[in-house]
Amino acid sequence: MLVLVVVLAAAVLHATWNAMAHGAVDRMAGLALFELAAGVIGLVLVLVQGLPPVETWGYIVASTVLHLAYLAGLLASYELGQFSQMYPLARGTSPWVVAVISVVVLQQTLAPGVLVGVLLVSAGLIGLVFIGRPGRRQVPALAAAIGTGLTIAAYTVVDGLAVHKMPVLTYMGWVFMLQGFTMPLLVLAWRGQSVLRLPRGAVLSALGGSVVSMVAYGLVLWAQTRGTLAAVAALRETSIIFGAIIGAVFFGERFGPRRAIAAAVVVAGIVLISLE
Repeated sequence: MLVLVVVLAAAVLHATWNAMAHGAVDRMAGLALFELAAGVIGLVLVLVQGLPPVETWGYIVASTVLHLAYLAGLLASYELGQFSQMYPLARGTSPWVVAVISVVVLQQTLAPGVLVGVLLVSAGLIGLVFIGRPGRRQVPALAAAIGTGLTIAAYTVVDGLAVHKMPVLTYMGWVFMLQGFTMPLLVLAWRGQSVLRLPRGAVLSALGGSVVSMVAYGLVLWAQTRGTLAAVAALRETSIIFGAIIGAVFFGERFGPRRAIAAAVVVAGIVLISLE
């Protein structure tokens, strides 16, 4: 039950910082500032926690690269599509992939109820996206969102393995520091000094979003040390329910009866997972 509550809290926080990123005046600059703040906090953790075990460097580097790919995909998705469509597709792609990898590659055993719950959560999330019949013009946006989902699945597996080999705070510190300092440098090289001209409100919002993002990520890493990888990954993706609420309230996006039914399917999946 504690793992359930922690992951659901992380889901709320995750939907919140993604909405903040989507609503930024300059999404690329805002995301770079998100990551810069995360890099500074990561540096503090590194100074406190010290070096990780030598055999874990591969996990840290892999997670850093995958997170950078995820951020690029997320930015492309938000530039091309609407929040209420891109966010659920990106998040909904991941649980299926993680479940398959955890069983086939990692040889973890899923109880029948958990497996059904994972499938229900994923089906409900995908349903939330495709209600409304997306057209051909949205194909690039959908492709970007699906690609983002695949990177989420990849770093979820890497993170799930890594936190069993080193302290969570050590892992968080190194991953956040590396990706947090690399992302702004890449954006600066791409956009030049124009990326530095952000209004004060946008800067404060980006810094706040960075803190929210780090707390959400840390809660999930902790949960991965207590629960099965596929179950935690599926529960994490319920952030789309909270994202849909945020989209309706703050972005004026529609949340009709069919999307409510799809959300109910997700809740049913959560119940099955939590009962095991």
